[in-house]
Amino acid sequence: MKGRHSALLPPTSVEVETGGLLLVSGGDQSTRTALALVLSGRMRPTSGAVEWRSNARPKQLRRHSALVDSPEVSEPERHFRVRDLVAEDLSLIPRRNRPRTNAAGWLSDAGLSALVPQWIEELAPTVRLDLLARLALADSAVELLVFDSPDRHDADADTWLPVLEDSVSSSSRPVTAVAVVAQIPPGWTGPAAYAGTAAGTTAAGVLEEVSA
Repeated sequence: MKGRHSALLPPTSVEVETGGLLLVSGGDQSTRTALALVLSGRMRPTSGAVEWRSNARPKQLRRHSALVDSPEVSEPERHFRVRDLVAEDLSLIPRRNRPRTNAAGWLSDAGLSALVPQWIEELAPTVRLDLLARLALADSAVELLVFDSPDRHDADADTWLPVLEDSVSSSSRPVTAVAVVAQIPPGWTGPAAYAGTAAGTTAAGVLEEVSA
């Protein structure tokens, strides 16, 4: 993918198994964000193709994916209170896919009532990431979560990796997740890929693919 003066993203091909969690090491922040934007259908690659469930239409991918906490793109404003962030995000979900409750009710149902009066900047990284993942899944049409640099708030994978794993395993519907990170955590034995490499580093039986 080309930027104004240089490539934003080197030729990359990744595949992710439905219902799985894929970690992609993406170099610097601009590369990670570019890849996350492509993976979530928010940016068209200069060449190559993006497919979700064998469908190459960007509109289809955008509707069924969520870009979570992307720096300067989808990260929440620090001056927001949690209840205001939740209210705004819920209001942006199409009515037919939106929970039938207000912000306070949604937080209560999620067991997060204690967060209602807090500011976003007060939240611990794990709590913040968990909240954003849950909000993304509040849209019943979302099947794919794309996390942009969840390790930038805390390099310790023991803090952010369980949130990503839980977002896939605890949902009442099939959810797939991709996290574009600075480095693959030591000891990670799940599917992994690297920006600038071809497919083939992930598990077999893949149903989704993106190349750019």
